Amino acid sequence: GLTSQIRRASVSVISNIAEGCGRRHKNDRLQFFYISRGSLYEVECQILLAKELGFIGQTAFELTHLNLQKCKMILNGFIAHQIKTEFK
Repeated sequence: GLTSQIRRASVSVISNIAEGCGRRHKNDRLQFFYISRGSLYEVECQILLAKELGFIGQTAFELTHLNLQKCKMILNGFIAHQIKTEFK
């Protein structure tokens, strides 16, 4: 079940970014980007749980967690850029 949930949340990240980019109004776009960010945090929680339950090893956890941190930084920068450019 955990594997399936990680997959769904991971797909949700990119799907919500794509849907947000297709929205015309700034508030609609930002809402989808925020949902995407929430899904990133969900995946982070799930991989931590997977590590604690012994489903993944330390090395796999560290690599995945590092990639999640990079994704969060990129998405946060994208959101900040959207806010800055949309409200000028």
